[in-house]
Amino acid sequence: MLDLRRREFITLLSSAAAAWPLAARAQQGERVRRIGVLTNLAADDPEGQVRNTAFAQAQAQLGWTVGQNLRIEHRWAAADAERIGRYARELVALTPDVILATGAAGVAPVLQASRTVPVVFVLVPDPVGAGFVDSLARPGGNATGFVQFDYGISGKWLELLKEIAPGVARVAVLRDPATTAGHGESGEIERAIAAFVRTSRDGLIVTGSALTVFHRDLIVTLAARYKLPTVYFQRIFVTSGGLISYGAHVVDQYRPRAMSTVFSRVRSPPTCRCRRR
Repeated sequence: MLDLRRREFITLLSSAAAAWPLAARAQQGERVRRIGVLTNLAADDPEGQVRNTAFAQAQAQLGWTVGQNLRIEHRWAAADAERIGRYARELVALTPDVILATGAAGVAPVLQASRTVPVVFVLVPDPVGAGFVDSLARPGGNATGFVQFDYGISGKWLELLKEIAPGVARVAVLRDPATTAGHGESGEIERAIAAFVRTSRDGLIVTGSALTVFHRDLIVTLAARYKLPTVYFQRIFVTSGGLISYGAHVVDQYRPRAMSTVFSRVRSPPTCRCRRR
């Protein structure tokens, strides 16, 4: 009885010893990949959390698990130009497999810091005009990603504004003239809108930038204060109390179909094309 148990124990120990190197090699076979994520919103911004949740769902559906085969370095810049630049340099210094950058304000400092680390961008209005890619069909360099919208949509914004407020005769377009550089001050926005308003026949169109998204509550409040019929480029302005919006669903750029571009670059950088969403 004792001999039998001893033989069973020795056999079990031998089997475990033989299996351990195989398990170890399996674990070591796929190294942990690192993704840097640079977001131009604050960490507690509800919209930022919605995007982050969609990204987490995408990575899970694509077979990636944080702590097993994936590590993610998040940086939340809160539309602060100095912070965006510092975080971009921090992420590049970590030598990640790929960096996911949001908006032109986030992409520009990353590309200034490195022209070799693969970069995938989302929510960029004009990547060609900003110099991030050579063309939509052939990006070139180390960046690829998704265009926020086709600028032909601007005609639709004006059309909608005239439909909801037929009497509008003057329209201001609120945009960040330095979309690749960062944010503006809230007081600057307030002064600009106040200076524009003259009559009840004025209207407002708000276009895409980190500036307008970050200060969306202020912009919606000012539009209501001055009784400005306003069309926004993104739905989150409406959920904040704005009148009407027209544009692509932002979260779609964080779902599996789009994020497969990020994770394909984690394995081996392919030749990608920029896509409109």
